[in-house]
Amino acid sequence: MTIGITGATGHLGRLAVAAFKKRFTDADVVALVRDPAKAADLGIEAREADYKKPETLDAALKGIDTLVLISSSDFDDRPGQHKNVIHAAKKAGVKHLIYTSILKGLDSPMILAADHKETEKAIAASGIPATIMRNGWYTENATASLEGALAAGALVGSAGDGKFSWAARADYAEALAVVAATDGHEGKVYELAGDTGHTMSEFAEEVSKLVGKSVPYNSLPEAQYIEILKSVGLPEPVAAIYANGDVCAAEGALFDDSKTLSKLIGRPTTPVAETIAAALGK
Repeated sequence: MTIGITGATGHLGRLAVAAFKKRFTDADVVALVRDPAKAADLGIEAREADYKKPETLDAALKGIDTLVLISSSDFDDRPGQHKNVIHAAKKAGVKHLIYTSILKGLDSPMILAADHKETEKAIAASGIPATIMRNGWYTENATASLEGALAAGALVGSAGDGKFSWAARADYAEALAVVAATDGHEGKVYELAGDTGHTMSEFAEEVSKLVGKSVPYNSLPEAQYIEILKSVGLPEPVAAIYANGDVCAAEGALFDDSKTLSKLIGRPTTPVAETIAAALGK
């Protein structure tokens, strides 16, 4: 069985390739990437596969049995990009399609979920046996802003006391490898999240503990948070998506206590404190 993984040179894709190598050493994995030269260090076959260039996809998917479709990080018509891949997968006879969606999927109230909803529906309409992996927030989404937060003396957002079921990006990548390399996942929808939910205030407490000084979390009105995000260079539509994510998290959109992710990977998800410590070089 040949497994193709799109976006294999991205953050999640690279970790997924590493997970295949660690857990499934006999797996035949092919990197499907925009620039094969950038995949040279992965140590596996690489083929050009650009979501925006359908002409590259037919050749790239030839002989692929299982396809891992990592959602595009390019917000220029993401559903259209994904549909290009789905269409090519159907033509190529792909037997199993795995897609990285968003936690709560079709029921998510988040602006960010719209692209995933459309993609999930396109996959269902294609008739390809599929597994939908609805990923929660990566802990790295929160640690990415730590440098600026420490400089400013506080973490800010609009999440109130909402709980985030964060898990490390590597946890989700390992789940991708498990679902692609083992049997019985076709037709399943997995809600994936960390084992333990934390508020942003609890996150800030852990940061404070590690840096040895108080770094509070200030929950702000959505409009004010958008202005702060714009002030650090985010375009207004992107700032609005970030702020909306927090507002929805305050209502439970990014909390899940099913422990489906840890069951898939056969171990507890990476503790949030561990990822924070790594981000801080502790």
